[in-house]
Formats: sequence, C-alpha cells, structure tokens
Amino acid sequence: MAVALKPDRVAQRAGAISLRAVRKVYDPGRLDVVAVDGWTLDVASGEFLAVVGPSGCGKTTLLNGIAGFDPITGGEILLDGETIASPGGSARPSADRVVVFQNGALFPWKTVVENVAYGPIVQRRLSRPLALDEARSLLQRVGLGEVADAYPSRLSSGVQRRVEMVRALINDPKVLLLDEPFRALDAIAKSVMHEELLKLYDATKKTIFFITHDLDEAILLADRVVVSTTRPARVKHILAIDLPRPRSYRMMASAAFLDLKRSVADAVHEEAEKAFRRGERELA
Repeated sequence: MAVALKPDRVAQRAGAISLRAVRKVYDPGRLDVVAVDGWTLDVASGEFLAVVGPSGCGKTTLLNGIAGFDPITGGEILLDGETIASPGGSARPSADRVVVFQNGALFPWKTVVENVAYGPIVQRRLSRPLALDEARSLLQRVGLGEVADAYPSRLSSGVQRRVEMVRALINDPKVLLLDEPFRALDAIAKSVMHEELLKLYDATKKTIFFITHDLDEAILLADRVVVSTTRPARVKHILAIDLPRPRSYRMMASAAFLDLKRSVADAVHEEAEKAFRRGERELA
C-alpha cells in the first residue's frame, strides 16, 4: 500500500498528543466505575505508539477520549498544545483525528469508492463528482482500483481493512486512532495487514495511536509500546522499540525482537492474569 497524497493535500507534520492525568469514571455518584485513572503520556508528532493491555482494561475508553467520542472526568488531553478534552467540556470529534474500529465501519450499501468519497463530501464539502474522482485516484494508487466499484460484502475482511485505512487517510488527518483493527482477521490476513500498515506509516508518517491486546503485533509495528494495567487503566510500563525501519514480519523471528518481547512479557502477563481473575469486560 504505497500511499502518496496529492501535493495540495500533504499534511503539516503535526499530531502531537499530550495526556495529562486523564481520568474516566462511568456512572459517577452511583456505581463509580473507574475506567482510566491518572494516565499521563506524551505522543510525539509522527510517532507510532501502541497501547497493550487485556480486554476490559480501559484502552478503548482512552482512545474514545482522544477521538472526542466520550468526555473525560479528570485531567486534560491536548493536540498540538490545544486542549481537546477536559472535565465539564463536551466531547468534540474532529476530522483531524480519524478512528478505524475493530469491527469495521464501511457502509454496506455504498461501493468502495463511495465509502472512500464519503469523508471529502461530508467534511470537506467537495461535490460528489470531485470526491469520487479523488477517491478513485487514491484507490488506484494504493492498489485497490480493481475493487473500487465493489460492495464491501464482496470483499475479504483483509481488503475491507485496507479500504478503511484509505478512507481514514483521504482527508489527511493529523492522527490515526486504530482500535484493534486486525482483531477479527486470521493469522495470515493479519500478517499481510501488518505489512500494509507499515508501508502506510512509512509513506505518511502520521501519528498513530494503536490499541491492541497482542504484544507481538505491538512490537512489530510501534516506536514505543505502553503496557496498561487492568482496570482502572494506568501506565504500567513503557518499552522503546529500537528495531530499524522499514520493518517486515521476518523481524518477529529475530533475536532483537525476542529480547524486546521478553523484557515486557511479564508485565503484560501479570495484568492479563488480574483481568482474568476479575472477569473483566470492556465498558467502552
């Protein structure tokens, strides 16, 4: 997936995220379920950051706060130094932060090219013909031109994921928020999609905030891996990934990769055991 946006659509290299003591409580005053508690972290512009933790630990809750889908209870979230979430403020989604969901979000009644053109029509107010031309051109450049007029139901799950990535990129956002996008794929399809995402990242250097429960996936893809505690989510461990780029799946058998995995595996396993004993389930 070699992505080359048009010259007039090349983004400024922005997208730095700052989380300051972020806290999220569900049903305050009654159940008081603390999902995220005191999360403090800086994500540099153009960094690929992965957050690893067991299901139900609050990873998606954190992503929803960054995306502007859900208000936070405490702390502050900033994008390029500007506050985008704080207590008492309304949640504010924006085109500069685009989410790719784990369960897929293509419109089944629209063709691939219509799905990709949807953002330019709604967010950039392009005319339908211009948006379709831009979408078709981008699909052609990333090797998806042959499926442009197909409906999602006719595509494999892996190709659907690729289309969603293209749809996320067409409006040139500052940040891509990926919520376990490959969770439903089989091992072979997932391996291919890892390489597609790596190509996309190398070509665009977008800031990527990637949620997963798969440590191997996180190490292969990211510049840093953050291990979250089980609920409430707190930063437990941060691992810098010094593997060279460009990367490929072959690195997963290397001594360097295995050393990185060993250095953090105990932290991940400890939190997974806690979550299992508690029977945690995802709140959001």
